[in-house]
Amino acid sequence: MAHQGLAADQKKAHRLGLEIVFYDEFGFSFQEPLGRTWAPRGQPPIIRRLTRYRREISTAVGLTLSGKIYLRHFFHAMRRQHVVTALQHIRRHVAAGFILIWDRAPTHRAKVVQAYLAEHPEIIVEWLPSYAPDLNPEEYCHGNVKQHLKNILPEDKFVIRKLLNAQFARIRRQPELILSFFHHAGLRVKQLS
Repeated sequence: MAHQGLAADQKKAHRLGLEIVFYDEFGFSFQEPLGRTWAPRGQPPIIRRLTRYRREISTAVGLTLSGKIYLRHFFHAMRRQHVVTALQHIRRHVAAGFILIWDRAPTHRAKVVQAYLAEHPEIIVEWLPSYAPDLNPEEYCHGNVKQHLKNILPEDKFVIRKLLNAQFARIRRQPELILSFFHHAGLRVKQLS
């Protein structure tokens, strides 16, 4: 990645020798929207799904400019303490510190999360503007995963977790796809570092 023309956060990361981590969470349930499918004319497909809780599994994802993807699954909706757990997970892999770019979700601004960040000055926080999910490349990353999992019929939450892990593994093997997430977010990234 050339140093000229880099955004301010990229320059800061380059100067400090830190990784940039775009962070977000998403949920997956037994009631995900259905997608189009093929069927013989006049014989519409019938998909029988389990009806369960709205969010069966939540996943925190950290996407880096080097193409690494850090995942942490939770078998329920994300809460403040789970955000701290996800940040601890990322920190174990990026021990030197990182620039964390995320949205202004209430769980991100919670006191327990802010206290954790205050204890770890090696994590530098940069906030995305309010109501701007299109600026976070991680949104496109987990959107790709959810698109590939339309019309699945998982038996339980452990199968969902296995399917999610397989989809993120697929993405990890495609650096050009990861690069496209950054391009869709409007970032001028020529290659993964």
